[in-house]
Amino acid sequence: MTARESLVRLCVLYPDLLGTYGDGGNATVLAQRLAWRGIGVDLVSVESGESVPDSCDLYLVGGGEDGPQTQAARGLAASGALHRAVDAGAVVFAVCAGMQILGERFPDRHGIDQPGLGLLDCITMRVDRPRAVGELLTYDATVTGSGGEVTSLGTLTGFENHGGRTVPGPSATALGRVEIGEGNGDGSEGVVNGRVLGTYLHGPALARNPLLADALLRWVLQVDTLSELDDTDVEALRQTRIAAARQHELAPRRTWRDRLRGS
Repeated sequence: MTARESLVRLCVLYPDLLGTYGDGGNATVLAQRLAWRGIGVDLVSVESGESVPDSCDLYLVGGGEDGPQTQAARGLAASGALHRAVDAGAVVFAVCAGMQILGERFPDRHGIDQPGLGLLDCITMRVDRPRAVGELLTYDATVTGSGGEVTSLGTLTGFENHGGRTVPGPSATALGRVEIGEGNGDGSEGVVNGRVLGTYLHGPALARNPLLADALLRWVLQVDTLSELDDTDVEALRQTRIAAARQHELAPRRTWRDRLRGS
């Protein structure tokens, strides 16, 4: 089956719990980039408490606050559908709280460790450091294709807002190295295991980084290349945003309480 003959099923998981900072826009970006290429799309949105399908091609998990994050993790663990889908070859893209959920463990709002889904080799912990808030840039990020080829994604741009720090395990690879911001907290940003990819990039991430969006679509379609799209306007906006971040024009204002905590 060729890419043009395919129907791609996209699933947005628990947008009522994990829908902060516009992460739901990632599904819109993927659906549109498929449609521009003449590829059919079936977009499914699953609210908390609803049955999660295990037959979709790409699952999207967004960011959320501590309470809804724990509720989402428990619901997905009880369902087992996401595990079955990944075992069958599905792609997963998770942002912030979504990435933490996919790891081995993460802290709840009381700082107590909660079990994750174990789809990413990482743990998330609370640290005695200020909350990571502001623009997040990586140096040249890469992903590995189904045939083992390494694809450059260039500079990734977004913003972050998280209190935990994530430690990748030995079987995971980082998405990129941090240029500006905090990311995972160890100089790296994102966690990748196979076709499961997590990141702290909001924005939404795939609107800001079309090469990352296309990398996910190549995983789904199991192709080495996709037809080119005209991303001239997007790239112009990207470069403006990247330059502003490097010049610290987008840095959040810090209160005197923040400065005291930092010192």
